[in-house]
Amino acid sequence: MNHPHLKIRVSSSEAQQSASPSPPPSNDGGSRKGFLRMDIPESHPRYLSLTLRERITQGMKDGLVAPAGLAAHGRGEAFDYLLGEYTIPEAREQARAAAAALLLSKSPVISVNGNSTVLASVETIELAAELGAKIEVNLFHSSEERVAKLVSFFEDKGASDVLGTNRNSLIPGIDHNRGGCCSKGIYSADTVLVLLEDGDRTRALKEMGKLVIAVDLNPLSRTARTCDIPVIDNITRALPEITRKVKEMRPLSREELKSIIDDFSNDLSLRKVIHTIAERLKKEY
Repeated sequence: MNHPHLKIRVSSSEAQQSASPSPPPSNDGGSRKGFLRMDIPESHPRYLSLTLRERITQGMKDGLVAPAGLAAHGRGEAFDYLLGEYTIPEAREQARAAAAALLLSKSPVISVNGNSTVLASVETIELAAELGAKIEVNLFHSSEERVAKLVSFFEDKGASDVLGTNRNSLIPGIDHNRGGCCSKGIYSADTVLVLLEDGDRTRALKEMGKLVIAVDLNPLSRTARTCDIPVIDNITRALPEITRKVKEMRPLSREELKSIIDDFSNDLSLRKVIHTIAERLKKEY
């Protein structure tokens, strides 16, 4: 079910990449080559990782990504190594719970920052269109210019009505830039999908009574441990996986969707992820 206010413009090659599944370890969940300005040969053994790294680097040069975003990306990349750079079974279970929550939501919002925008803007738009969800730019290292650039970046990809430039509400308990939000977006949402680490805001959103889903490669982070449903996976794989689950599960009744959420345990799921990482390292090394 596509939302009428969210239109997607992608090339045929982009559509094919986005639609393809994510087998280990060679798929990045939908690489968007058009953003890259460095010629990375596909024969390079680290091609997929390097393309994402280049997107982040170029995003900083273009004023979309804060310098601190490079460090954050490197931290996430390290955890992706530990996962084996593919979507583990536990992450698919998490994506299933996330999809159930999003399908039940009456006013879902996807909260994006600079890193998530340059890494997975098209995937974000596709999920938002499937759900009828709003997209809101929310930054820690914020400036009016940078927010406007990120909104324009989404609009150039085909999104419309992207929020973030008119922050007129405050999240209680957050004393930095991420506390500002839009009354028609994050502030009034019942479910917020947080893309990448944001521990204190996750806690504050939950205290407001919102259900929080977080995509985060670090299973040890405050974000992953605090949110209702973590998805421990690379964002370029996680968003297409959630979108696929949403499409598959749309015929389910509300009772069936609620049962999926009720049966999900954040603590247990994170323990399974850490166990999978440990067992993989034992096997490989």
